[in-house]
Amino acid sequence: MILSDLRIVEEIGKGTIKLQPYDRECLGSNSYDVHLGKWLATYRDHILDAKKHNGIEHFEIPEEGFVLYPHIFYLGVTLEYTETHAHVPFLEGKSSTGRLGIDIHATAGKGDVGFCGHWTLEISVKQPVKVYAGMPVGQLIYFPVEGEIGTMYNQKKNAKYSGQPDRPVESMMWKNQF
Repeated sequence: MILSDLRIVEEIGKGTIKLQPYDRECLGSNSYDVHLGKWLATYRDHILDAKKHNGIEHFEIPEEGFVLYPHIFYLGVTLEYTETHAHVPFLEGKSSTGRLGIDIHATAGKGDVGFCGHWTLEISVKQPVKVYAGMPVGQLIYFPVEGEIGTMYNQKKNAKYSGQPDRPVESMMWKNQF
């Protein structure tokens, strides 16, 4: 079951969903539109190593936009800061974004109950495309949770992405034991 627009508004009123900034115009019938923040990043190294900390370079999208190119993996960030305390949030691309050949996540479209922060976007493109800070890029949908939650994401000792800032965050795979 997905929350409806009126139910999302109700949950915002209860404080179980937080969206900042919030704009009623961004609320769809069962989703909330999120926008591309002003920061992008790329990895410094051409070859990434899952067992090491791979550093990234941040850069700001200029007012005139920035052209993304195929075969370059970009990390972006949502303009919106979100908190979800009683639902499972899913981030999906908007159809208009997809029709420009922009993928906003490779695998990480599901959040956890208790996630608080800006969403890091895993951006790739099919052909060169110019993007702009503040453009609609995705939509959040919310699913109710069945049963009691033992540990919220923001309370886990090993939560690697809790409290994400308004800049993209690199992979923290290197913190896992394998």
